[in-house]
Amino acid sequence: MKAWLLKKVYDLRAGVQPLELADVEKPFPSKAEILIKVSCCGVCHTELDEIEGRTPPQVYPVIPGHQVVGTVEKTGTEAVRFRQGDRVGAAWIFSACGVCNYCRAGLENLCAQFRGTGRDANGGYAEYMTISEKFAYRIPDAFKDTEAAPLLCAGAIGYRSLRLTELKDGQTLGLTGFGASGHLVLMMARHLFPQSKIIVFARSKQEQSFALSLRASWAGDISDTPPFPARAIIDTTPAWNTVVQSLLWLEPGGRLVINAIRKESKDQSALLNLNYTDHLWMEKEVKSVANITTRDVEEFLALAAAVPILPEVEIYSFSNANRALLDMKLKPSRGAKVLELSPADRADLRRADAQ
Repeated sequence: MKAWLLKKVYDLRAGVQPLELADVEKPFPSKAEILIKVSCCGVCHTELDEIEGRTPPQVYPVIPGHQVVGTVEKTGTEAVRFRQGDRVGAAWIFSACGVCNYCRAGLENLCAQFRGTGRDANGGYAEYMTISEKFAYRIPDAFKDTEAAPLLCAGAIGYRSLRLTELKDGQTLGLTGFGASGHLVLMMARHLFPQSKIIVFARSKQEQSFALSLRASWAGDISDTPPFPARAIIDTTPAWNTVVQSLLWLEPGGRLVINAIRKESKDQSALLNLNYTDHLWMEKEVKSVANITTRDVEEFLALAAAVPILPEVEIYSFSNANRALLDMKLKPSRGAKVLELSPADRADLRRADAQ
């Protein structure tokens, strides 16, 4: 099969193309696994973290991608949850040990043996992938494949982040960064907390305008003073300065939830400007978000289908994986990016092989 391979760390600011299209062996499902014929895969900021070395794979090469939608091609001999032809998805959680205290408590995201799809195991930038049936999800009929893909990570991690804020209806929510996850959290919060104001801090006028079009109460830059403080702020950026600035805009007793696997090191000097009185006094809290659980994915898919919550999607053909990643790194975004592996794309791959 054809797959995109990441073979080492790259600095994407240089505009290099980090992935190599290669012929690799088609995987075969083990006893409890399913083989997924991939139709599309969302493009996530975590891929940038992998490529640039903030959360690098342990073994190279690896096939990235963890917002995978497709159909079951084959099931292992002990796999019983799905049948051939079922529409399924795979998310960031590829596996966990299942027996530690965290796993038994439904907190697989904190398991010491947590493995991330597309980092610790091959993911969905490929024609096929395998995963344990325990960590695969039925895709609701309410969504097209390309709509479902961003829900599996951007949506599910946004759902977990929103739960961790412990927000109550009527309290103000802030969102720092307004990409794939941010715009889904806004739609989610509008449904769950109809009386709450939502303020958005985004780096570009385009993103700010997008937030206002989705009924944000206010949108501006992180350095702009919002019209009112927030009870909770969810930070989805790769930067440090947004953490420090967000603490300024919390009300007393407020909570900052940081939804990022790693923070870029280039602006760590922002931490030197952390002032206890301005940023942490008055019982302000900081909480990180670590990965996701199967519960997060399942509950969010059900919620998104019921509302419904439909992501804004920019579709790239499978052959343009590098372009999608560079656009995410270097350009303002609107919603989520998705690689689509259509029948025409598969035919193009076969023709290229024949030539």
